[in-house]
Amino acid sequence: MRFLLSVIHDGTGTADAEEMRNIDAFNDRLREHGYRVIAEGVQGPETAFLFDNRNNADLVEKKPFIQSKEFLNGFWVIDVPNEEIAHELARDASKACNRKIELRPMYQ
Repeated sequence: MRFLLSVIHDGTGTADAEEMRNIDAFNDRLREHGYRVIAEGVQGPETAFLFDNRNNADLVEKKPFIQSKEFLNGFWVIDVPNEEIAHELARDASKACNRKIELRPMYQ
């Protein structure tokens, strides 16, 4: 079962040294168990472009699709045997990066 773990941040700073060590250890654990598919950090919403080419509209705006105090700061895609493991990993990810984590199943 694949899941998306979205890292939700409410600030402008990146992870500090301790958070990075914890994130690296969490990533190592995911790799060791064969759960990690991909993990990436994402730059802040001030770097976003919004494209809308439905019906050939060709609209481009320099803004995020949602303007909010909180935003997507990174993500993991994991592949685990069951939802319980996904929940455990989401808890551990939140602790490791010191941020909220949203867990969502992916379509199979």
